[in-house]
Amino acid sequence: MTGVGGADAYARLAEMGLTLPQVVPPLAAYVPAVQSGSYVYVSGQLPLVDGKLPYTGKVGAEVSPEQAVESARICGLNALAAIDALVGLGQLVKIVKVTGFVASAPGFTGQPAVINGASDLFGEVLGELGRHARSAVGVSELPLGAPVEVEVIAEVA
Repeated sequence: MTGVGGADAYARLAEMGLTLPQVVPPLAAYVPAVQSGSYVYVSGQLPLVDGKLPYTGKVGAEVSPEQAVESARICGLNALAAIDALVGLGQLVKIVKVTGFVASAPGFTGQPAVINGASDLFGEVLGELGRHARSAVGVSELPLGAPVEVEVIAEVA
């Protein structure tokens, strides 16, 4: 896939058996995504599915690395939904930067592998448009006891 994401992204989601969820409502005083110039800044997305967290706790303790990767994938899908709701995936030029936060048990150092859940989703759905710069960091706590949170910066047409 090259150029603007558009119908290719929607078609690829359908091929993968995925649908964009409703945008996750903010938990505090912010909006899910905001556009400034050619960029969309997506607020940190939790792995909420139908308003609930599939897993809670720290990765490497209550949450397995595999469950955390799944959670990061859900965060990525929620981020795509926020972009779509604001400007439409048809306007997407590139995922520029992903920042992933992993609620980590002491000694857990697999944050990059966990955030691959979101990064891999972007690559699968968007091809080259989904390749991005990234940070993956361990934190002590996340909102609602979530194991993972992902924020995204995307370039749009």
